Amino acid sequence: MDERFHMFMETVDERFSSFVSQIDAYLTGNGCKCDIKSAKSGYVVSYVSNGSKRTLAAFVSRKTGMKLRIYPEHIQAYQSFLDTLPEKVKKEIRKASACKRLIDPDACNPKCVMGYTFAMDGEQYQKCRYMAFQPTLSEENNPYIKQFLEKELQAAADYE
Repeated sequence: MDERFHMFMETVDERFSSFVSQIDAYLTGNGCKCDIKSAKSGYVVSYVSNGSKRTLAAFVSRKTGMKLRIYPEHIQAYQSFLDTLPEKVKKEIRKASACKRLIDPDACNPKCVMGYTFAMDGEQYQKCRYMAFQPTLSEENNPYIKQFLEKELQAAADYE
């Protein structure tokens, strides 16, 4: 195991270390490259898809706990899955910042990658890609986090 990944794992709540290892094995086993950087709040561990060279997911540390930021480029293919998420996760998604570029393309940095337009519980949303999908690791959320990644990887494979 990479030295920096080992150092990152030492910062993970022991209740979730097995889950984090499982996600790491799943993503790297599906061709993602693991990239680890130090940040002010801890480590940022990103998984970059070899095919598209885009980040699929990143573990980020927050005061509220460890989160997995997911970048679902193919959300349209499985957006009904969002209706199955726990209410806490849905609430975080609803609270996330709106994507300024989707609303007004001149309102945000032109280099900013646009966010996501999707429906959840029958309501339409336009959310920032950096804020929309970052569920906190928890016993309740973890199975959904894994399913989210599986659905994204499957949709990406179907798209290619």
